[in-house]
Amino acid sequence: MRLVHHIGIERVLNELTDVIEEDFKRWELFDKTPRVASHSREGVIELMPTSDGEIYSFKYVNGHPKNMAEGLQTVTAFGLLADVSTGYPVLVTEMTLLTALRTAATSAMAARHLAPKGATTMAMIGNGAQAEFQALAMKAVLGITHLRLFDIDPRATEKTRRNLEGSGLHVTACETSQAAIEGAQIITTCTADKQYATILTDNMVGAGVHINAIGGDCPGKTELHRDILSRADTFVEYPPQTRIEGEIQQMDLDYPVTELWQVVTGQTHGRTSEKQITLFDSVGFAIEDFSALRYVRDRVRGTSFFQPVDLIADPDDPRDLFGMLQRAKD
Repeated sequence: MRLVHHIGIERVLNELTDVIEEDFKRWELFDKTPRVASHSREGVIELMPTSDGEIYSFKYVNGHPKNMAEGLQTVTAFGLLADVSTGYPVLVTEMTLLTALRTAATSAMAARHLAPKGATTMAMIGNGAQAEFQALAMKAVLGITHLRLFDIDPRATEKTRRNLEGSGLHVTACETSQAAIEGAQIITTCTADKQYATILTDNMVGAGVHINAIGGDCPGKTELHRDILSRADTFVEYPPQTRIEGEIQQMDLDYPVTELWQVVTGQTHGRTSEKQITLFDSVGFAIEDFSALRYVRDRVRGTSFFQPVDLIADPDDPRDLFGMLQRAKD
């Protein structure tokens, strides 16, 4: 948090967007696997590992919608960055806040390639912990000036409106999701219920919009009516993971999707017409966390925003681990 305030949140979001895009351009270098998930009735606990051959990272993250009623975070996380050449960890950091930042930066990076040019208005359906980060990233990276809010809990909308006072965004609280999307070129859905849901129906989505579907994803959890997907061109991070957890789990396995990294590298097109509906079916992927960890590592160097941690055994003689233990009695 001190690092973010030192740099400035919009600058962090701009810089992090660029770092994530840099790594998407190197997509083929990375180890890739769907996140390792342990599901329960209450939620999910996941590990998200990856490596580019020089740096290894993982994130531990949970998703427990019931936590909100108990005064706890729905999502918490921490992450680790390690040197592949030695296997030694070099950074351990909280990632609850950092995940919100990297999710917002990834959304902005995708919208930079997929949203209508000159977009000024975003609708935010679901005004929980991610809302302000999403709004500020779209403002910083795309120049969004107007934000229209809706949540089934008016207190969440009021919280978001209050937190964004003085941000330079013109914020409108709406009483329905239908009202919120009026005039919006970008529609972001970010809800946390662990169920199939219809946050947007087909008749609500007009030609030319970009939909940013980022709500807490898992098997059996969606936000969009499947007819929207039938009309949209859908872009994803890593298809084997998105087909399990994303909006496209509603569709047949031959439903066509485009991997976002191919758009970022120029191998294929993103938005191709004014009337095209583009959908970023984002579930979050380990490479985005890798980028965020790499960004933090580089940004804390030479600052007071970190502390050394005695995390691993370091015997004087690498073969004498037991001797090190014995000497610790003294």
